[in-house]
Amino acid sequence: MSLTPQWLDELRSRTTLSALIGRTVKVTKAGREYKACCPFHNEKSPSFTINDEKGFYHCFGCSAHGDAIRWMTDQRGLSFMDAIKELAAEAGMDVPAPDPQAAMRAEKANSLYDVMTAAQAWFVTQLLGVEGAAARGYLKQRGFTEQTIRDFGFGLAPDNRAGLKTALKQFGDPMLIEAGLLISVEEKAPYDRFRGRLMIPIRDPRGRVIAFGGRILGEGEPKYLNSPDTPLFDKGRTLYNLDKCSPASRQTGRVIVVEGYMDVIALAQAGFADTVAPLGTALTEQQIQMLWRMTEKPLLCFDGDPAGQKASMRAALRALPLLKPGHSLQFVTLPEGQDPDDFVKSSGATALTKLLEASQPLVERLWRAEVNSGPLDTPEDRAGLKQRLGAQTATIADGEIRRHYADAFRERFDNLFAQRRTTLPARSGPFVRGQNRDWRKPQILPPGAETKSFNAKGSDFLIQGVLGALLRHPALIRQHHEALSDFIPPDANHAALLNVMLNESFTKESLDTDGLITILDEKLYNVASTLLHSNGTVFAFNREELIGGSDGLSNASKDLGEAIRLMKQRPALEEALERATYLASLEMTDETFAEQQRLRHEKKVFDDRIIEFFRRDVDSL
Repeated sequence: MSLTPQWLDELRSRTTLSALIGRTVKVTKAGREYKACCPFHNEKSPSFTINDEKGFYHCFGCSAHGDAIRWMTDQRGLSFMDAIKELAAEAGMDVPAPDPQAAMRAEKANSLYDVMTAAQAWFVTQLLGVEGAAARGYLKQRGFTEQTIRDFGFGLAPDNRAGLKTALKQFGDPMLIEAGLLISVEEKAPYDRFRGRLMIPIRDPRGRVIAFGGRILGEGEPKYLNSPDTPLFDKGRTLYNLDKCSPASRQTGRVIVVEGYMDVIALAQAGFADTVAPLGTALTEQQIQMLWRMTEKPLLCFDGDPAGQKASMRAALRALPLLKPGHSLQFVTLPEGQDPDDFVKSSGATALTKLLEASQPLVERLWRAEVNSGPLDTPEDRAGLKQRLGAQTATIADGEIRRHYADAFRERFDNLFAQRRTTLPARSGPFVRGQNRDWRKPQILPPGAETKSFNAKGSDFLIQGVLGALLRHPALIRQHHEALSDFIPPDANHAALLNVMLNESFTKESLDTDGLITILDEKLYNVASTLLHSNGTVFAFNREELIGGSDGLSNASKDLGEAIRLMKQRPALEEALERATYLASLEMTDETFAEQQRLRHEKKVFDDRIIEFFRRDVDSL
């Protein structure tokens, strides 16, 4: 189709932009222009201007800019040609005739839309019939209302290899195959792709059915099956529920991104209509760009399990090269093991709203992911962290954003390890470089001999004792879940083992040592075996019964809780002492020396407390 610049200019001139925008946004006259609150970002005072004479709109807040065609594509979510056709129809203009090949493609697409519409109607009929009883029961069990079932077009594909094929035989097998509804196998008759599945229609921005997602009823794999890519459907460029989310997001100024169909539908039923989901793939670059057309900072609310968090990190890394001023991603962290559907049903819409409001910016999500990815005990570990952060920053195409990310990571790195040379501890009075020196002060002293044995093992020794106790008494993992959930052992194997134990404690009603050990892979099995047979038994809570007493807890069980608290406190004390020692080495003054000695003494008292409280025989270490 040939759309000349002259024809497009004529289309724009026949379109009153303020009237077009005024259909969905409240506009007010302001001299020779119009003003409105920008529909592309949240604002309370108007910064969005519309100039009918020049035929463009511009937002001084977020820099959104465009003409009538751009308005239809960005704000309405239409394709370029759909926008042209709709504007031309209103302007009384004929769209130039397409070339023969384009005409054939358009005719084929229209025929495929007819196929998908007929398939959707047939699936809905099956759900409402006798064969749909089990599927209707499943939907009721999931808590979906009749209104929700109708709004989202649930249907049923019976467990029959030729049910749909027979019902839509008027279209012919080739068209049904091209629509992704039949599977063609060489030297065999085509058969239905979807069988024995609850059917969920996937629609384009105009609300037309372009594909299906099918959830299996009963046992079997895959749990969800999507239509293949077709002339109508490209899963990497499609967002589920975009047709309903787009108008809702204009009211809320946000978009929530979840992982699957059921999460979208559950959140929509709970009042979060501005929700979409990718279709069985990690969020793609094209989908991120689509989200940014609706809101500057989409909220990624993926599942709280490890797979969900990995998916959110993949999205974060894909977004980095695409970042532009004002546009980013925000991350919502759900409780361990819960998905949005679970959370909104168990905790309610208000609790989810609070999580959304406490979302984490992209820069913070990347920082925490890298910090938590492994130990940071040695200079080499820390250099590795800095290198990884630098590699992420280097992928950002926008130079200004890249510089800001480098600054943000550098500041976090310096604060974490206290290596900013210009930073000194807080002082009670002014300090002048070169004054208050006393060269008779002794050099920084080595650790006291009385704690060398314990320090040689470091915090790991106490961590090993705690992990060993939890392995011996898995029933106590849930009891201490809150205290353990935000602790990451410096040893990567210990961290992985603790993560498995926390996950299992919530997914299983009862958990014993044998059951826990058997689910571990070979590497973690060896780690757990070492802990169970290690000298961590010198701690009292590893030698005594942990359950018992009038309140259900023995002294040893209470000691374990105290050990967990001390285990979490010790790294912070070690870091503070390291910082003080480093600063004293840079500038030896009364204050820096006193602070270093104070922390040395505090650490010794802390370590002695652990040794005296939990050990009967210090020499056994």
